[in-house]
Amino acid sequence: MLSIKKSRAISAGALLCATCLSTPAFAQDVTPPTDVQGGTPAPADDQTPPAGVQSSEAAAPAEETSSADIVVTGTLIRNPNLVASAPVTVVGQEEIQLKQSNVAEEVLRTIPGVVPSIGSNVNNGNGGASFVNLRGLGANRNVVLLDGTRIVPANLIGIVDLNNIPLALVDRVDVLTGGASSTYGADAVGGVVNFITRSDFAGVELSASEQITERGDGNILRTDLTIGANFDDGRGNAVISLGYQEADPVFFGGDRPFSQVTLESLDEFFVAGQGSSTTVPSAFDIGGGRPRQQISADGLGIQNFYKAFNFNPFNIFQTPFKRYNMYGAGHYDVADGITVYARGMYSNNTVDTIIAPSGVFASSVVVPVSNPFLSAAQRTYFCGNADFDPNTPGNQTLTPAQCAAAAAATSTSDPNFRQFTVGLRRRTPEVGPRVTSFNTQMFDFKAGVRGDITDKIGFDVFAARGQSSNVTSIQNFVLLSRVRDALLATNPDSCLSGNEGCVPLNIFGQEGTITPAMADFISDASTVTNKSRLSQARGIINGEAGFSSPWADTPVSFAIGTEYRKYRAEQASDVLAKTPGELGGAGGAAPDINGGLEVYEGYAEVIAPLITDKPFFKSLTVEGGIRRSHYTVDTASKPKFKTTTWKIAGSWEPTADFKIRGNYQHAVRAPNISELFSPIATGLTNLGTDPCAGTITNPNLIAVCIAQGAPPSTIGFITNPTAGQANVTAGGNLNLQPEVANTWTVGAVLTPGFLRGFTATIDYYNIKVKDAITAATPDDLIAACFGNLTAASATDPACTVIGRNPISGGLDGPPDTTPGLFGPLSNLGVITTDGVDLTMNYRRTLGTWFGTTTKLNLAFGGNYTAHSKFQATPTSVDRECVGLYSVNCNAFGGAIQPKYSFNMRSTLSLGRVDLSLLWRYISKEKFEPLQHESNRLAAIAANEAAILDDPTIDPEDLPCFDFDGTDPGGCVVDPRFRKIKAYNYFDFATRFNVNEHFDMTITAVNIFDKKPPI
Repeated sequence: MLSIKKSRAISAGALLCATCLSTPAFAQDVTPPTDVQGGTPAPADDQTPPAGVQSSEAAAPAEETSSADIVVTGTLIRNPNLVASAPVTVVGQEEIQLKQSNVAEEVLRTIPGVVPSIGSNVNNGNGGASFVNLRGLGANRNVVLLDGTRIVPANLIGIVDLNNIPLALVDRVDVLTGGASSTYGADAVGGVVNFITRSDFAGVELSASEQITERGDGNILRTDLTIGANFDDGRGNAVISLGYQEADPVFFGGDRPFSQVTLESLDEFFVAGQGSSTTVPSAFDIGGGRPRQQISADGLGIQNFYKAFNFNPFNIFQTPFKRYNMYGAGHYDVADGITVYARGMYSNNTVDTIIAPSGVFASSVVVPVSNPFLSAAQRTYFCGNADFDPNTPGNQTLTPAQCAAAAAATSTSDPNFRQFTVGLRRRTPEVGPRVTSFNTQMFDFKAGVRGDITDKIGFDVFAARGQSSNVTSIQNFVLLSRVRDALLATNPDSCLSGNEGCVPLNIFGQEGTITPAMADFISDASTVTNKSRLSQARGIINGEAGFSSPWADTPVSFAIGTEYRKYRAEQASDVLAKTPGELGGAGGAAPDINGGLEVYEGYAEVIAPLITDKPFFKSLTVEGGIRRSHYTVDTASKPKFKTTTWKIAGSWEPTADFKIRGNYQHAVRAPNISELFSPIATGLTNLGTDPCAGTITNPNLIAVCIAQGAPPSTIGFITNPTAGQANVTAGGNLNLQPEVANTWTVGAVLTPGFLRGFTATIDYYNIKVKDAITAATPDDLIAACFGNLTAASATDPACTVIGRNPISGGLDGPPDTTPGLFGPLSNLGVITTDGVDLTMNYRRTLGTWFGTTTKLNLAFGGNYTAHSKFQATPTSVDRECVGLYSVNCNAFGGAIQPKYSFNMRSTLSLGRVDLSLLWRYISKEKFEPLQHESNRLAAIAANEAAILDDPTIDPEDLPCFDFDGTDPGGCVVDPRFRKIKAYNYFDFATRFNVNEHFDMTITAVNIFDKKPPI
C-alpha cells in the first residue's frame, strides 16, 4: 500500500499524504472477504456499510480480535450474534486508510461529539502524549481499551497515551459515550474507546506513507510491516507488526503570515499586536508607585514600558514526533475447547515541544550600584527610584552623592557599597528557545486461557502487566539562582558570590548583550521522570443460561466474574525541576510524587430476550449489569472506599425495519493517583483581569489587595497577569471520594426494507456528574473574594488564601514568592451535558459503466450538543460552554465544544478506483457572555442588572467595567474576535487498487486551504 497525503496548509489542517506501499496479505490461508469493519463476511452489494463514521448497527455486531476473542463494546457477554443496546460510533479500517491517519488520536479527533484533546497540534502544554476527550468531560473520564482490555496509563492521571496504539493492526474503533462503569470499572463515566485489532492475520503487509504540507514543511514519514501466519492446521495463529514514524515541526514564524505576530488578550478581550511583558530589552517592576520601566531603545537609559515581546515566531503548530513500535499476538488451541493466548506491545515515542525563550519572569533580583554593565543614566535612575531597603515599606532611594560613592564601591566591605532590589522581566533569546523532549517507553503484556465449560458456556481468565516511563528533558531554561549570582557583580570578570564558574551577566542593553559565556552559565538542562504501572487480572464465565422467555426463541445470556487492578505511579525530579521558581518559564516546580491504588471487583451482566418474532415484537430485549468495587489507597492509613455501579437497558423492534433502544447507567470515577497524592505546589492558570490592577479607589478593595500581600505603594500601579497567566497553588487531596454520574440514552435505529442499503440511528444522551473532582475556575476564585465589593473583607478566608507578588503586587511572578490563586481539588463540582447523535449510511450499486461496476457509498455522522455545563462549587457560576469560548470554559473542558458538528463521507467506487470526499463541519462560536466574571461582578456594582438577566445577550454588546463600576472606555471586545464563524473543511482521497498485492492512496486534506480563525 502506497499512501500519499497532501496538506495545503497546516493553518487549515491540510496534509499531502502521498505514498503508501502495501502488499496486502498474500498469505497462506486467505480469510473470507470482510466488510469495512473487517469482522464478518461482506454482505451483498447494497448492504455493505460505507466508509465513514457509523453507528454500531451499520457494522458487524461482533467479531474476533487478533487473539480470536469476540468483543462487543458495551458488554462483557461473548456472543457473535449480539448487538448491545448502547449506541456505539464505529470508525472502520477503510475510513482510517482514506483519512491516512498516523496515530490513533487523529482517528478520533474529528468524530462529532468528541472534543479535541492533547495531540500533535498542541505545543505549549503538551506532555508528550495524546489523549481523547469524550463529550468534553475531560480526558480522565473515559477508558481506552485494546480488544476490550485496559492497557497501562501514561501518567499519574491514569489516562492512556493514544500514541501507543498499534494502528497498523487496528480493524475498527468503537466509541461508546455515556457511562460504562458497570462493564469496565471506574473512569468510564464519559464512555469508552475500544480499538479492535484484526483477527487471524495471515500474510505480509508493508505500508509506507509520506506527507507534507503545501508550504513544504511538516513532513511526516510512516512505515509499518505486519507479518502473520496460521500454523498447525489452523489451530494457532501468530502476528507481529513493526512500525516507525517521524514528523517534522511546523513553525508559527514560517510561511503563514497570520501566525507571525502575537495576539494577546487584554482584560480577556482580544486585541492585536500585543505580547509578553517579559521581554527584551529588560523590563523592571520598580514598585513604590512607579509604573513598569524598560531599557531604552538606545540601550543606555530607562523609560516607561514600550515594547512587548512577540513570542509567536518561536512556537510551532505541529510538534516533532518520532516513534518505534512493536506489537505481537498469538493464540493456540491446546485442546478441543481450550485456547491459550497472549499479546505484547512495546512503543518508544519522542515528542518535542518548542516555545519562546526562557528568562526571568518578574522575579526579584539584587543589583549593586557598581555593576559594571550599568550605564551612567541607568545608574542614576535606579539610585533615585529603586528600593535600597526592602525591609522598610516603600522605596528607600539614594541621594546623588550616595549614588556616586556607591558606584565606586566594588567590595561588600566598602561602607559605601549599596545594592538595590527590583523585579526583573527579561527574555533570553541569546540562550535559544525552550525545547522540551518527552521520551516515553511503554511495554504491556497480556496472557490468558479461555475455553468451553459446556457447549453454551465459556470461561476466560487472563493476567496483564504494563509499565510506562516518560523522561522529560528540558534545555535552554534559565536558572534564577544563577541569574541572581551573575547580577551580583562589580567587575566584568567575577561575581561577588565567589562562585568560580560565575560569569557576570549584562541585562542592561538591547538583545545581544548576553554573550555565549553568559548564556552558558545561566542555563542548564533538567529532567523529570514519570513512571506508571498497571497490574491486572480478570476471570469471567459467560454464555447462554440454558433457558429463555416463554415468548422468545433466543436464550438468556449472562456474564459473571471478578477483576483485580493495581496502579502505581511516581514522579521523580532533579533538584532544578523541584525547586520553585528556579527554571525560568517552567510554569512551576515538579515535586516528587509517589502513590498507589488497588481495587477488587465483582460484576455480573445479563441480556434477556423477552419476546421474539411476534406481531409488533420482532424482538424485545432487556439488559442489566452491576459491579461492586473495593478500593484501597496505598498510604500508611490505608484509606478505603467502596462503590456500586449498575445499568439497565433495553431495546424493542416492532418490525425488522425499526428499533427503539434505551440505556441508563449509574457510573463512578475513583480519584486517580495525581488527584490523591500530588503535593501542594504553585503553577500557572489563565486569568486576564486582576481586580487589584489599575486605578482603584474602593477602600474595601484596596484593603483586600494589601491583605493579600500587595505592597501599599503598588496600589494604582498593579498590572494584569503577563500573557493572561496568573499563578495558582493547588495539589492533591487524600480525602477525595469517587464522583458519581447518572447517564442515559434513548434512541432509534431505522433499516427500512423499501430503501435497500440505508441505515440510520438517532440517540439522545444525557450525562450528569455529581460530586465531581474539580477545581474552581480562575474567575470563580476571583468571584469568591471580590464578588461583593461593599462586603469585601480583608479577613475573609476566600480573600486571604490569595497571595500576591511582594514586589509588583500582581498575581504573576516567581512561584517561590507568589502563590497567586488557591485552587484545591474537591468533590463539590457538578458537570452536565446532553445532546443528540445522528448517523446515516447508504450504499447503492449504480450499474455498470464501461464494463466496470460502479457503487456509491454515503456515510453521515453528526452531533448536536444542547448543554455542556460546569459548576465547580455550589456558590460558583453554573457555566454554560456550548458554542462559547473563554479561558474559563477552556479551563474545564480543554477545548471548544461546538453546538453542531458533522462529517459526511461520499465515496464513488469505479472498479479498481475509489474517489472519496470528506466534508467536515463545525458550527459558529461566540465569546462567552460571562467570559469575564469580574466584568459581570462589576456590572452588579454598577447596577447593570439587565446584562445579567438576559442569557441571550451577545458578548459584543457587553461593556467593560472596572471594579469601581465605571466604564473606562476602549475595552469592548475587538469586533474581529467576538465570534468565530462556522467552518467547512473538505478532504479528498483517491485509492487505486493497482493489482491484487498493491494499493495506492492519495489524500489531500483541506483542499480549499481554509485558514483557521484568529
